[in-house]
Amino acid sequence: MDGLERRAHGEGGGTAAPDPAIARAYTLTIWGIALGIFVQAAATVAWAHAIGNAQLFKDGVDWVYDVALYGIAAIVFGRDNRAERLAAIAIGAVMAVAGLHTLYDLHDKILNPRPIEIWTLGFAAVSAIVIALIVIAVLWRFRREDNPVIKATWLSSRNDAISTTGFALVGLAARALPVVRWPEYLFDLVVAGICFQATWAIWRSLRRSADSEAAQTGLRNKAQTDGAGGL
Repeated sequence: MDGLERRAHGEGGGTAAPDPAIARAYTLTIWGIALGIFVQAAATVAWAHAIGNAQLFKDGVDWVYDVALYGIAAIVFGRDNRAERLAAIAIGAVMAVAGLHTLYDLHDKILNPRPIEIWTLGFAAVSAIVIALIVIAVLWRFRREDNPVIKATWLSSRNDAISTTGFALVGLAARALPVVRWPEYLFDLVVAGICFQATWAIWRSLRRSADSEAAQTGLRNKAQTDGAGGL
């Protein structure tokens, strides 16, 4: 059996607690991701502001979703079950907002088609792909963990890898055929759907955790009642 599939449960039951070594590794990993993306976002926004490029500025600001996701996870991971559940809910909500933002951005692009800027689009696409692949690589070992926070960050990294790679390919197609914009619009719908699917998966993980905790509590109460009745 894979070591990552063995779970250690706390005395209170409920949310699955990773092995201490895995928990330490995850904590260091998630802090590194959050800080690294923040530096990338700040550098992109600063460059965009310096050259007056609105599209590059938007690309830099879009990183705020990732900083928020991984920052929340880094702050609350390892605390009590309630804090981790609230963090997972917050991450799921951020994913839903990201999906709605994608749909809003799609609406705006249809009404006001944006020019294809080769260099800035290329830089944004390449940097996003590199970061997404690095993040998914360092989180790969945690993909089978049932802890809601770990599950939420893994799903986020998966979404980033899919969306950034797809957008880069769509961007190349748009540069080659600038009058054909429907592939970009179609992919926006796919990305929005992935965001909403991740929110649903996080919610299901939380429900399973709550059901497991309720079952554990019921068994302990029954055992205590049976023990008292036998006296």
